Amino acid sequence: MEEVKKTLYSGVQPTNNLTIGNLLGTLRSWRGLQEDYDCIFAAANMHAITVRQNPAELRQKTLALIALFLACGVDPEKSIVYVQSQVPAHAELCWALNTFTYVGEMERMTQFKDKSARHADNINMGLMDYPVLMAADILLYQTDIVPVGLDQRQHLEISRDIAQRFNNVYSPTFKVPEGLYPKMGAKICDLLEPTKKMSKSAENPNGAVFLSDDKDTVLRKFKRAVTDSENCIKYAPETKAGVSNLLTIYCAFSDKSVAEAEREFDGKGYGDFKLAVGEVVADKLAPLQAEHNRLLADKAYLEKVMADGAERAYKLARKTLSKVYKKIGFYQV
Repeated sequence: MEEVKKTLYSGVQPTNNLTIGNLLGTLRSWRGLQEDYDCIFAAANMHAITVRQNPAELRQKTLALIALFLACGVDPEKSIVYVQSQVPAHAELCWALNTFTYVGEMERMTQFKDKSARHADNINMGLMDYPVLMAADILLYQTDIVPVGLDQRQHLEISRDIAQRFNNVYSPTFKVPEGLYPKMGAKICDLLEPTKKMSKSAENPNGAVFLSDDKDTVLRKFKRAVTDSENCIKYAPETKAGVSNLLTIYCAFSDKSVAEAEREFDGKGYGDFKLAVGEVVADKLAPLQAEHNRLLADKAYLEKVMADGAERAYKLARKTLSKVYKKIGFYQV
């Protein structure tokens, strides 16, 4: 008897350029995950509009993100790859789940407070409701597993709370998802501020290495990376944040252990070290960039992948939504 795989859901916003942190923390693992799970991967464009977007750019970035998923090894025959807004059930379930979510919970969400501070001129209800939409994304597909970074743990917990709250009122309806947390080393920090996570929306783009950066740009950014005055290449995050961050990046791209990297650079200066890190990153990004560009040149294929994915996602989503509507008393014909 064939073993039934668990369902895994993950989404990425098509905003700004993704960084090597996104690659190492999320995208690179997707190729392997789809062998072990029934995977659903979304371009989360509904989440993106909580901050003002240029419409033409959002459309282009959505297409580019789908191409990136495929370039990273996602197989649209094995996994569902789709655009969030093309499945209306996300918004429909979000509205129902809003009635099981409390204002105080949303006001306490770290991301709401952070984004409100950064976008004080546009503190909209979508920004506050973001976690409920994320809960709808996950619960629509009876998701078992959600890959999450430490900064997303709060969103998964509210999704679990909402699911359990609904189940307690109306009988079991949703699966309560579990988190799949990355192994140590997945957190990549800013090159200029190594105590902060590398962000695709960083104020200074020289602190982030983007997946679209060419080799010269990658090398230039690593050359400027913050280290310290000791000239000792050793992994010690508490006292040598910059050097430790570079070691983490080097090991992640070279598949070497920290101990191996420390031995390799023993007695060498920071200049040689930073160049070596830049070289290994640029060399690993090159084939990914080539495949991404190849896919972007075939718009018809990408649109077919999106249409097929949306159709498959729609069928799964409607099953859950119909069940929810029946339980809350919405008349259906």
